Order: sequence, then C-alpha cells, then structure tokens
Amino acid sequence: MRLPFDPMGLALTLALGTAGGLAARVIGLPLPLLMGSLCVVGGAAAFRLRLFGRAVAVPQTLRMVFIPVIGLAIGGAFTPSVVAEAPRWWPSLLALCLFIPLAHVIGYRIFRRIGGLSKATAWFGATPGGLIESVTLGEEAGADPQMLVLLQFLRLILTIVLVPTFFTFLTGHAVGSAAGAGVAGAPLGLIDMAVLTAAGLAGLWLGRMLRLPAYVMTGPLALSALAHLSGLTHGVPPDWLVGATQIGIGSVLGARFAGMPRGALPLAARLAALNVCAALLLAFAFAFPVAALSDQPVGAVFLAFAPGGLAEMSLIALSLQMSIIYVTAHHVARIVLSVTVARLVWHRLG
Repeated sequence: MRLPFDPMGLALTLALGTAGGLAARVIGLPLPLLMGSLCVVGGAAAFRLRLFGRAVAVPQTLRMVFIPVIGLAIGGAFTPSVVAEAPRWWPSLLALCLFIPLAHVIGYRIFRRIGGLSKATAWFGATPGGLIESVTLGEEAGADPQMLVLLQFLRLILTIVLVPTFFTFLTGHAVGSAAGAGVAGAPLGLIDMAVLTAAGLAGLWLGRMLRLPAYVMTGPLALSALAHLSGLTHGVPPDWLVGATQIGIGSVLGARFAGMPRGALPLAARLAALNVCAALLLAFAFAFPVAALSDQPVGAVFLAFAPGGLAEMSLIALSLQMSIIYVTAHHVARIVLSVTVARLVWHRLG
C-alpha cells in the first residue's frame, strides 16, 4: 500500500523545523519556534534542497492535527469576566467592517497599478483573509492560479514575520521566547486530558457539520470554552504541546514553498510586501481610536486587525498573553467579512 506522503521525508522535515525553531530561540527571534521552523523549512523547500536524498515534504492535512491544540488552549482563556467584556467590543467589530473593504481596495490598487495584474487576480489576491476561500473564488473568476496562491500565501507569511517583529521592537524583548507561552491553567490530570481530548474531537466534527469558519480551530475552541465555563476542566494543553504545535504549523507553511514557480516569486514577493505593509499601517492607524472606544490595549487592537492567519495570529496572542479571546473573535469575523466582501463586490467589479 502506497502512503500519500513520504514518512521518512516528513520525519526529516519536522526534524529540520525543530532545529530551526530551537536555533531561532537561541538567537532570540520573536515567536522563535514558529518563525524558525517556517524560515528554515521554507528556505529548504524554495531552494529545492534534499535531506539525505529526500525532498522537503509535509502534507497540508497535518495542520488538522496541530491547529485544534490552539483552539483548546484559547478555550482555556474563557472566564465569566472575559465573556462579560464581550458586549463592549461592538465599536471594534464595527470598525473592522470599515477596515476590511479599505484594506482590500488598497491591495487591489497596488496589484493593478504596480503589478499590472488582471482584475480577478488583483481582487482575490488582495482579499485580507480566508486564503482557501479566496483562491477558490478567484480560480472560478478566471484569476491566474499560481500568482493568486503566491499573493495569498505570502500575505500570510509576511504578516506572521512582521507582526512579532513589530511587537519585539515595541516592547524591547522577543515575544513568545518562552516556548509555548500559553494560557495559564491548572496541571493536567487524567480527567482534564479526557475532557480536552473529547472537546477537540467533538469540536472538529461539530464545526465541520455546522460549517463554522476555520472549523478546525473554532470547533475545538467553542467546546473547550464550554468545558471551562461549566467547570468540567480548568486545565489547558501544556507548553511543550503548544510549542510542538508552533513547530508543526511553521513546518507545514514552509513546505508550501516547494514547487512554487521561481519566475513569479520575485514579483509576487514585492507586491505582497507592499500590500502587507499598507494593511499593517492601516491597522496601526485604526488601533488608537478603536482602543479608546473598546477599552482594549492598542497592541491587542493592532493584532486583531492584522491580516494574518487565524491560527497564527491566535498563537501570537497566546505568546503575548494579550486579550486572547478578543483577538481570536476578531480574526474569525475578519475571515467571514473578507470572503463576503470579496464575493459580493466581485459581482459588480467583474
């Protein structure tokens, strides 16, 4: 029976990611386990290096194993006091409804005027959330699939790299340098392990059945939150597991550079860098007035508006211990709003 992936190649790639994460931690990079594994595996994949004769390879489905851990950890941050704060977030969520179309249009203009891309490629490449959904909609609209994937993937990568770097510059120390740096909770007992495992598995099934956005994370998160609010458990995934999750996600993302067209990569990198910098500057501009209206730290609002991936931005919030539920809720809303705006406006723009 032939496996859909190379087990030895997977083991070597994860070992390379682990080495990169540990090296980044020694150097003192922000969010080292995630960024180190991403950079090292991504570099090896982009330059088509072979590890003992094996190509860099991580099946994308491996994210299904790691991402629920983030949801379970974030669920541990749900307390009655946090839930009571949620109604005060409405000014921030309203501001997000303005931020999303603004960031989308700015990105679209950059891709059209500077990159000379087609309307469909520029529009869906500029969607500030929902990578898979944006690529699917763009291909249906006739976009260039290679450039579209590159623009969306590089948006994710560049945001993951720039946001922790920004917080390191702001705070003066590397964020997330303490490995997993997760939510504080009671030591895990057998009952806690059983409850969290059940929440993770049932959350995956329920999230898929209900078609929740990013269900791989939001389903386990919802059931973990219920378990903590009801008092069934007070435990959270241990730091070593959250750290392993960072390495796993970084390796999965880095491996996606394998097979990417080299000719299109420089143009896509320049355009994506301009788009991400513009979106982050816009997020920073929104952060100050929104923070005053929603009673949140400026850094939390900036992180909530940054156009990265839900799982990755939530990991950064975990590492910073900064308004974790607030940030995660806004990124779920960002994905839904981004895909909705992309779909609705394209009917007129196209």
